[in-house]
Amino acid sequence: MSDTPKILVFAGSARDASFNKKLAKLCAGLLEEEGAAVTFVDLKDYPIPLYDGDLEAGEGLPEHARTLKRAFAEHDGFMIAAPEYNGSLTPLIKNTIDWLTRPGPDDDDLRPVYRGKTAALCSTSPGALGGLRGLIPLRLLLSGIGVHVVPDQLAIGGAMQAFTDDGALADDAMAGRLRDLARSLIATTRALNI
Repeated sequence: MSDTPKILVFAGSARDASFNKKLAKLCAGLLEEEGAAVTFVDLKDYPIPLYDGDLEAGEGLPEHARTLKRAFAEHDGFMIAAPEYNGSLTPLIKNTIDWLTRPGPDDDDLRPVYRGKTAALCSTSPGALGGLRGLIPLRLLLSGIGVHVVPDQLAIGGAMQAFTDDGALADDAMAGRLRDLARSLIATTRALNI
């Protein structure tokens, strides 16, 4: 890795008007301002069937899973804006990670995809907790596959009022905490990959 960490940013929602997709785009801009090389990925552009071992055995990794796997492998870290569904992570995030941990025909070594990478987690929700409960299982999942998840995270409640018309956060304190989270991800990524 050069001194410029490569960070992949995505949201755990495919919905066009997703508040978390808006948050992910804001994160991408902050990371760039702080000196990272950033790629924003909309998971809606990469539909993958529900993981099924029989499907994998018969057809291998779906094309979109292979494309995403290459993108994940090419980056040093991830920033994820993760909605909460029924107190947990979204099926979209879980299914994506499940497929991307499967070996492809040319890569039995999964370490380049996740192991030793970094991640920062944030969420927003119309509710008061801001999606906080969904970050807990996501942190456990990522840690379990070898990702270093930075200790800080941010959950922003009241998502319907949280953003200005130009996509920034309306609350200056929350905006500062999100920038701090971006800085923490960059610093951790640099420290672990020097």
